Amino acid sequence: MQYRKLGRTGVEVSTQCLGAMMFGAVGNPDHDESERIVHKALDAGINFIDTADMYSAGESEEIVGKALKGRRDDVVLATKFFFPLGEERNGRGGSRRYIVRAVENSLRRLGTDHIDLYQMHRRDWDADLEETLDALTDLARQGKVLYVGSSSYPADWIVEAQWAAERRGGVRFVCEQPQYSIFARSIEESMLPAAQRHGMGVIPWSPLAGGWLTGKYRRGEDAPAGARFAPSDNPAWRRRTVDVDPNAPVRYDAVERLTKIAENAGLSLTHLALAFVGEHPAITSTIIGPKTMTQLDDLLAAADVRLDAATLDAIDEVVPPGTDIGGIDHMSGNPSLTPENRRRP
Repeated sequence: MQYRKLGRTGVEVSTQCLGAMMFGAVGNPDHDESERIVHKALDAGINFIDTADMYSAGESEEIVGKALKGRRDDVVLATKFFFPLGEERNGRGGSRRYIVRAVENSLRRLGTDHIDLYQMHRRDWDADLEETLDALTDLARQGKVLYVGSSSYPADWIVEAQWAAERRGGVRFVCEQPQYSIFARSIEESMLPAAQRHGMGVIPWSPLAGGWLTGKYRRGEDAPAGARFAPSDNPAWRRRTVDVDPNAPVRYDAVERLTKIAENAGLSLTHLALAFVGEHPAITSTIIGPKTMTQLDDLLAAADVRLDAATLDAIDEVVPPGTDIGGIDHMSGNPSLTPENRRRP
């Protein structure tokens, strides 16, 4: 396992970050196995764990908290807030009212007195960005959070948040958590350079493109049982099946070409995909999200894989730099694209 500085914080984190989204009802409901996954990851050298309050409605945080008993000081612990966990009208977003409550709930579930990296899971179009940063600054001054970050922020909001923090004399986002994979490369054009200019760490999610870059989805074959895009009705994901996805043909084509590239490099497709993400100089740590111990073992085996220039050039031929393959959703929720906001009266 290798380690890199998290932006300009001086904190060193492993180049793989253990993502805990699959711990709990949405993924693996076996708490004991999930805790064993955490312990094995730590034993392998991972010192960075990322979860969120909305993962399995807080269950993921509870599992992580139990797993870290006696090992809390060995870990850079990150969690996120934004999404609603109940029906209360103001129980979401980036308002001060919600943030001060959300952090207390996360601290309780995690069984800790501080969160190392507290991230805003999505941007709030309705809350003043300065209000959000002021509330996070107060939490930092109280010692409840040490650093703050963002997730799925576009380049313009990253820059605006940096300026707002400077204007207010408060904490700034030290890290961004974007979607990034061979299938999702549009952030290379502006978001990643913006993060580099402002000295931010970058910890990408979904490096395997929802399982597409493991090779589990193959043309003419049923998706494996339990897969995210399997034909069975999975209310936790509410995904369309592969067979009816209009973007499936281009994805199948890409997977077949990438599989050949991986074979030529002597790698599995999974390892090729993970190594690709880590090769970008802006990337600090790649989030891996195992559901089982077998998956963890495979992901850990990719930790030190490097790609040569010829392999990277071949990948560029499949999905050009700065572009996305069809159907990628960066989950920006941009209201400026709604009909009422883009059409003249």
